[in-house]
Amino acid sequence: MTPNEQARIFQQWIRDHQGLLFKIVRAYAFNFHDQEDLFQEIAIQIWNSIPKFKQDSAVTTWLYRVGLYSAIAWSKRENRHRESVAAIGKAALSQPDTPSRPDPRLDWLYDQIAKLDEVDRSVALMWLDGASYQVIADATGMSPSNVGVKINRMKKYFAELQPKVLG
Repeated sequence: MTPNEQARIFQQWIRDHQGLLFKIVRAYAFNFHDQEDLFQEIAIQIWNSIPKFKQDSAVTTWLYRVGLYSAIAWSKRENRHRESVAAIGKAALSQPDTPSRPDPRLDWLYDQIAKLDEVDRSVALMWLDGASYQVIADATGMSPSNVGVKINRMKKYFAELQPKVLG
């Protein structure tokens, strides 16, 4: 693969699938600066993965896999970093506020998704994006039936929690 081919594919994937990537970023990074950092990390991993893409799966499945694995790794690094900063005694550092959004229901949903573990968060994002159980299973390494179980449990949990929160 030539560098020009790689650049063309990269630009096309980023342009065509930026919504998918932004959903991943928003679910794993909670302020503007972290979101920028995570998007750059995912973009680098996508660039590096292009020559390895064998077209055994859909581009969206591949991008979910690369994006989610990158976000999980980034999240773990950030958590270790934050724990180190707290241990040094700099816990008073403030983070910039996330810009306000017009729909409080969307904020509530992303807050609930953020409370899930990394795997459940990945499943929730892909499910909300309309991915099939098989696509989610391919991207996460689970069986489709396990994906279905996780989704049904999340739906039940969110349904029970929602009336308490949103009235």
